[in-house]
Amino acid sequence: MQNPPADRVPSHGTRLFATSFAIDFTPVDGNGLTAPITVASLFRPESPERFVGFGRPVTAPVDGLVRAAHDGEPDHPAHRGFPSIRYAATQARRVREGWPGLAGNHVIIESGGVFIALCHLQRGSVCVQDGQVVGCGAVVGRCGNSGNSTEPHLHVQAMDSPDPAHASAVPITFPGGLPPGGTVVEPGLRGG
Repeated sequence: MQNPPADRVPSHGTRLFATSFAIDFTPVDGNGLTAPITVASLFRPESPERFVGFGRPVTAPVDGLVRAAHDGEPDHPAHRGFPSIRYAATQARRVREGWPGLAGNHVIIESGGVFIALCHLQRGSVCVQDGQVVGCGAVVGRCGNSGNSTEPHLHVQAMDSPDPAHASAVPITFPGGLPPGGTVVEPGLRGG
């Protein structure tokens, strides 16, 4: 888990698009790595397919109604090393594009008046549509590297509206409390 609000609020350094309490889930292997690290990893972009999370199923964390399903954004190379001028140059464009440019391929599920956004999904993997009822644990897409993402991961946030541009953030909770950044969260642990 990266960038949890247990470490700071706003968790992603901004309150824009209701991200104050957002959490990034970055899949790791048995050694705690997202992908093998090489010297080249520090200096140039890497294919997202190298990462253990890329293509991994993403499931609905709640029962609910799909309020948005966006697909078609490309998965771009991952950037783990020193800041990449090429990647940084794309930030302004993504901000101008608004929510789709930042979230990439995504699904928003409404449950009990709260809207859960699952972002950075793999292109072509979103398998639900607006208005569809989904059950907790149903596959909605696959982990990707679309939108404002430096490596394949799942960005999750809760909001009080389906429109992130006008929504307020809603805190995400976990049984036993919100884990700090760097904590490995086992699959199946659900927020509330």
